[in-house]
Order: sequence, then structure tokens, then C-alpha cells
Amino acid sequence: MAVVISMLRGINVGGNHMIKMDALRTLYESLGLQDPQTYIQSGNVIFKTGECDLMALGKRVESAIQRKYSFRPDVVMRTLSELREAMAGNPFAARSGIEPNRLLVTFLTGELGREVRSKLLAIQTDPEEIHIGRKEVYIYYPNGMARPKLSWGAVEKSLKISGTGRNWNSVRKLVEIAERLDAAK
Repeated sequence: MAVVISMLRGINVGGNHMIKMDALRTLYESLGLQDPQTYIQSGNVIFKTGECDLMALGKRVESAIQRKYSFRPDVVMRTLSELREAMAGNPFAARSGIEPNRLLVTFLTGELGREVRSKLLAIQTDPEEIHIGRKEVYIYYPNGMARPKLSWGAVEKSLKISGTGRNWNSVRKLVEIAERLDAAK
């Protein structure tokens, strides 16, 4: 059984698309996913599964949420090893002074093509910094995320695929929870 981390996009934000975490765990259990655990209210669910096609599983979760709540959030899935790879690929890891709550990792539903990467890297980002991983975009907001100079709309328009962001503190916590679940085999 693999440990998988799913991240829902845009739930419980600004009073929209509300789902209680206990109800979300119940929904995951109803889909045959084992030991679902949630982290904070933004739709992070860590669980065990024997399913191999995570893209298809994500679509199943999206459909189940749509049936129950009448909206369809994007669901991004990562295995524990993929999340560890994303952590290891952090381009800011060796730099001192990086505040983890100002580092956003956007987990994408797929890989970016060369043309999209070029467009993304051409966006003026100063003072924010943007780096592209395999299926992640890392953005550091030195002045905080409340009023950034970098337009997320411009970034998202260039991506042409969906994703959902988590700050570095959340990424570390998701790995920690997933590792505990993995050790509890």
C-alpha cells in the first residue's frame, strides 16, 4: 500500500467551497481509501491506497466531491516519494534567511513543456523569485504573500495546467504525517 497525499484546490478559502475535514475523511473512506488523515482546513488528505493510477484516482475524488457538494475542486495527488523529491528539489534549501511561510510550492497536475517553461521564466518577478521543478513551481515572496508584486494570474495563465499551492511549512508537515502513516504499516 502506497501512502498518497492529495491536495484540493480552493476549498475553505474566503468562505467558499466549504468542506469539513471529518466529512472529507469520510468521503475518502467511502472511496476505499485507507486511514485518511487531514491537515489544516485547506483540503490536505493523506491516505493509503493500492491504486496505481493517481490521475484517475484524483478524478474519482473530484467527482465524489462534486456529487456531494455541487462543486468540483481540482485534486493534485503525490506519493510520499514524489513529495520527498519536491522537497529535495527546493531551489531555496541551501540559502540562508529564507522564511518557510513565504515560500510557496505550487503542485501541478502535470509536467510543463519547454515552451510553457520559457514563458513562465520570462515573467517579471522581482522582488519575488520563481523556479520551476519537474511538476512544481517554487515562488519565494521576500515581502510576504499578502501584497506581492508578482501577479499569480499571469503565472497561472502561462501554466496552462492546474495546480494548488502550499507554503513550505505545510509541505514539511504533509511529509511528516505521510511518513508516520507509512511507518504504521
